Amino acid sequence: MTDRPARLPLWQVVAVARNGVIGGDNRLLWHIRTDLQRFKALTMGKPMLMGRKTFASIGKALPGRETIVVTRDRGFRAAGVHVAHDMDTALALADELGDQMKAEAIAIVGGGEIYAQTLAQAARLYVTEVDLAPEGDTFFPHPDSGQWREVSREAFAASARDDAGFAFVEYRRFGPDVTGLRKL
Repeated sequence: MTDRPARLPLWQVVAVARNGVIGGDNRLLWHIRTDLQRFKALTMGKPMLMGRKTFASIGKALPGRETIVVTRDRGFRAAGVHVAHDMDTALALADELGDQMKAEAIAIVGGGEIYAQTLAQAARLYVTEVDLAPEGDTFFPHPDSGQWREVSREAFAASARDDAGFAFVEYRRFGPDVTGLRKL
């Protein structure tokens, strides 16, 4: 966890299986076309912060966003990517890039350790609940239900292009523990 409050609100964008799994062997364990479209819509025009393994699973910087990779590897370099070696530096860079982009938020997109380090500062959670329970090695941290309120939910049956049914759920932080957060 970091003590540095971000100026821009943090939005965590994640797809989570029923058992809390978000990935395995450095990859997504399902394909849901509509979720990929939602991911693009939620992250477009924003600084997008992720860990090195998540970046490796994507394989490249995505257009229309500024990619910030947090890694302890001092030799890590990738085309079109900003590199930070700790979360405070990453958030400061994300704020700076977000100001330049006139972004409304910073998108936190994984993996498990990055979600855990930023959850206490997040203002919103954009969760895709995937109706599967695969074995995996990366998990989403369990948010404190006393600090989050579900504000929208839209459920979908699996289509021919999806591996499972799913629901898009938005949570917003509420209550006394929102100090230091810029809420929208």
